[in-house]
Parts: sequence; C-alpha cells; structure tokens
Amino acid sequence: MKNKNARTLSRREFAQRAAMLSATASLVPAEVMLPRAPAVPAAQTPQTTTKLTAAGQAEADARYHQILSLYSERLDDAQKANIKKMCAELQPSLERIRSFNLENGDAPALYLKPLVEREKKPAGNSGAKPETSSKKP
Repeated sequence: MKNKNARTLSRREFAQRAAMLSATASLVPAEVMLPRAPAVPAAQTPQTTTKLTAAGQAEADARYHQILSLYSERLDDAQKANIKKMCAELQPSLERIRSFNLENGDAPALYLKPLVEREKKPAGNSGAKPETSSKKP
C-alpha cells in the first residue's frame, strides 16, 4: 500500500535533479566519487592454476594480447595481471561449451510458451455486423 504521508516526486522535479546531478558530476574529480580499492599484493591473491591444453593456452594468450593491444594504455599492472588470470580461468568453460555437439538442424532446448492461454474467437462471421431482427415497415 502507498503511504499517503510520503512525498511523491513529480516528473519535473526528477528532471531538474537529474540535470543538476549530471552538471555537477563533471566538476567533482573522479577520485572523490569512485575511490580506488587498495591493491592486494600478489602473495595474498589465491592462485587458481588450471591445466590447459596447448591450444587452449595459446587461445587464452591470444585473447590476453588482443585485450592489451586495444586497452593497454588505460590499464595499470594490477589490472593487466587480473585480465591475464581471467583469460586463463575462462578457457576451460569455453572448451566445455565448444565440445557440445550441435548441428544447424537441431531444435532449441526451450520453447517460449505464453503464460496465459487466451480463448480463440470463433472462425465464422469475423468482422460482420449482426443483423437486427426488428425491421421497420
């Protein structure tokens, strides 16, 4: 239920507040709004070593180098190490998905079904006006 004592926000007030927020966002330094998390030393991060095939390791390395070629100037060393770890952890999942045998003619596993069944209209006299039984002489 709605609380009748609660003040509602009109569309005009919402638009004014949104405009003020977007205008002042460029004035405040990003460090104040989004403080960086302290960097965790490499000794404290849990090492998840996954055994990859040679082809899988080559693909993970290629993905990592592709990301570096696009965004290396924006990333610091901790972020680059995190991306390398993520590329290595992603590879086993990709290999499992690719191992699933799927052909072009295979039907989807799920079909979309409506939640509500609607009654179908009778096929006869669609769009025709019903005739009135009382005629004037």
